[in-house]
Amino acid sequence: MANSIREFADRTVDPQIVGFLHTPETPNGQGLVLTHGAGGNAQAPLLRALADTFADAGYTVLRCNLPYRQARSFGPPGSADAARDRAGLKNATAALRKILGGDFPDPSSGKVFLGGHSYGGRQASMLCAEEPDLVAALLLLSYPLHPPRRPEQQRTQHLPDLHTPTLFVQGTRDPFASIEEIERSIKMIPAKTKLLAVEGAGHDLGFKGKTQKEELPKKLLSEFTAFLADS
Repeated sequence: MANSIREFADRTVDPQIVGFLHTPETPNGQGLVLTHGAGGNAQAPLLRALADTFADAGYTVLRCNLPYRQARSFGPPGSADAARDRAGLKNATAALRKILGGDFPDPSSGKVFLGGHSYGGRQASMLCAEEPDLVAALLLLSYPLHPPRRPEQQRTQHLPDLHTPTLFVQGTRDPFASIEEIERSIKMIPAKTKLLAVEGAGHDLGFKGKTQKEELPKKLLSEFTAFLADS
């Protein structure tokens, strides 16, 4: 049997979980929750490509729509949405852990990981700062350190409380954070961190419209696997 993709929903929890589940042909017992940025949804090309690549490697992957996107099909989240979006991510990680075969008492065993692009990654990191034992590691894609052209508005207040190993993936042309700014910020994090710079990429990491960096998902999988092995 080949890897399968199906719509996934759990409407028995609040916030609800809505997205797509990638089930690998040969599961490795590990899972990854992926979520989107402020202007996207779970069908974002970057998330789909990453989910396919990780599933090929044996990961069970849940691409999920954040609660704000479930409520509104377009437009960015508001400041009042953030706490509920984090709660939605917490529910998604619990659902994936259940899919993998039960509630594991030790999240550091490497069973479940959490990843997000831009706003989704920021909320994932804030959630893990609040709940350090929630997942084994974070994958943060295009972290929005500050609004474009407003470097004084740093979004780093929670970083000193982040005790989850974190791999940052940032384009060298991302207006939301330069490589140098990310390098300075991750020094605030007490957990193990690593930064993968994507040369020439902007905030979309090369996934915009029909333009895609086909080699990037495989590179991210390789880097994430090596990062976990060293954690």
